[in-house]
Amino acid sequence: MKQNEINKALLEVQHPAKGDRNVVELGMVENISIDGNRISVTLAFPKHRDPLAEYLIGSAKAAIIRNFPGTEVEIKTIIKDEAAPKKKPGLDLGLEELAGVRHIIGVASGKGGVGKSTVAVNLAVALARLGYKVGLADADVYGPSVPKMTGTEGLMPDAFMEEGTEKEVIVPIEKYGVKWMSIGYFAKPEQALIWRGPMACNALKQMILQVRWGELDFLLIDMPPGTGDIHISLVHDIPLEGAVIVSTPQDVALADVEKGVNMFRNESVGKPIFGMVENMAWFTPEELPDNRYYIFGKGGGERMAEKYGIPLLGQIPIVQSIREGGDSGEPAALSDRPDGTAFAELASRLAEAVSLK
Repeated sequence: MKQNEINKALLEVQHPAKGDRNVVELGMVENISIDGNRISVTLAFPKHRDPLAEYLIGSAKAAIIRNFPGTEVEIKTIIKDEAAPKKKPGLDLGLEELAGVRHIIGVASGKGGVGKSTVAVNLAVALARLGYKVGLADADVYGPSVPKMTGTEGLMPDAFMEEGTEKEVIVPIEKYGVKWMSIGYFAKPEQALIWRGPMACNALKQMILQVRWGELDFLLIDMPPGTGDIHISLVHDIPLEGAVIVSTPQDVALADVEKGVNMFRNESVGKPIFGMVENMAWFTPEELPDNRYYIFGKGGGERMAEKYGIPLLGQIPIVQSIREGGDSGEPAALSDRPDGTAFAELASRLAEAVSLK
């Protein structure tokens, strides 16, 4: 096992935001040391923070382990042109960029596959159509879908160094009257972001705390499904005001909703739930707009909301145009069809629930 062999393994670690150039080509491999079965690699980062720093650190470690099974691997980081090792980029972010945000609302679900991201994106657009200033942070770092759903794939947010500081600020993408931010803007759509919990949490905090949101009435956070590390990081490190829970009427989905409700109501979290959204409440064929087919069951969301004493903010039907809008990047909430109206009503009820808190 030689340094050049390890260097060759690191050629596999590509930087998605740098034209797929690898960390070796980019001059980021500062040092490689070998001590028996231990390999230590030092990666150099510029003074400004790299939103994909944690991804690159994890990918470098994975590449070495993959090529040299059984070895112990340590990845260190330094700030380029400074001799002393620094903290990993992105860990010392403050709340300054959230100073102009009135309400930070999480959009959560107990399980995947219930259309949470579809609801979050359309809710953001519907709030903007009501005249509110809105942003959305895509916190589903393992499956970021906002770029696809908003037709902003391939765009790269601008960034600048704040004058008089060494702080780099990311400028969100704006479209449909909403400011969007997602880790998906920094990676190719087909690229799997293989992160452990702490790495994902650090990347997520950059996607929220390093962004120049400006003055907003609502910042929605599209949370990943479940009740894991990312959720705990969000409620402890971000001033989340409360949450909206998304489910379908299915018993299996509602059972997981209970876990989500109990997480937010846990004494260590203590965040209010503004309401529940029953997605895929019924199926309505486009040619028969007055017909309703309850293919996932009927009234499950209403019963769950009543059980936990939370408002049922909206029932969103299964309509082909919602799926088509998500795929084409034109959210259904832009329309005045029944599906667009459903999201407008949801937005209005959420705004009322937040104001009455």
